[in-house]
Amino acid sequence: MNLIKVLYAFLSVSGLGIVLGIGLAYASKIFTVKKNEKREKLENALPGLNCGACGYAGCSSYAEAIESGEETVLTKCAPGGSAVAEKLAEIMGEKIDVSMEKMVAQVHCRGGNEISKYQYEYSGIKDCNALYAMFDGDKVCNYGCLGLGSCIKVCPVDAISYDSEGLVWVDKEECIGCEKCVEVCPTGVMQMMPYSADYIVACNSKDKGSTVRKYCSVGCIGCKLCEKKSPEGGFKVENFLATIDYKFNGERRAAAEACPTHCIIKNEPHPKKK
Repeated sequence: MNLIKVLYAFLSVSGLGIVLGIGLAYASKIFTVKKNEKREKLENALPGLNCGACGYAGCSSYAEAIESGEETVLTKCAPGGSAVAEKLAEIMGEKIDVSMEKMVAQVHCRGGNEISKYQYEYSGIKDCNALYAMFDGDKVCNYGCLGLGSCIKVCPVDAISYDSEGLVWVDKEECIGCEKCVEVCPTGVMQMMPYSADYIVACNSKDKGSTVRKYCSVGCIGCKLCEKKSPEGGFKVENFLATIDYKFNGERRAAAEACPTHCIIKNEPHPKKK
């Protein structure tokens, strides 16, 4: 009698399990959300870094916006560059001009501890914005790199590090152009530039030359020698600071050699700090 009860209970539970299983399988078919194949292809074409350079929360959001028609610009993925833009256009059945050059970030300052003058000694948290909140930083120059590495912390691909001189430098080969470092920098010393840029003006100060000489030996003094020595190099001095218009492809070496403070330097890899 007990055996019959056990067998009955077993068969009842098994039967119930089978019925529930069939019910769940049927329900899964009814309530399954069908995948959007085009959206999935768009997302797969993106690099998957979710860096936010496109202005969206991540690659999935950007793909969704493109597929829905909310977003019509297919060149917003800086890390993917022209290759990704071409894939997105192909999926969407569109033709676009992808002749744009990759943009990368770089620090426009070489004023370190042994070169720049400081107005006080900072001992707070290691964050550039926290330091900048105190009288615009500890340097006498309010335009330079504060060196606490906030840009290093936000870089999603570890393209930014301290070089052998203890200064912040961007490896343009690793930079994906997401601009997170530019956004977090309080002094504006981190700036975007073309990947092909051969030289940079490693200064961001807009103070008069006579003032710059008092607090930094490698700062731009606005002497305009760069304009004279490399007239086709795209150099232009405004607000006492030289900048380079990279639309000009002229020779820039003469300007770098003539610069009295040597603030025009090659945009090339620096040995990393060991």
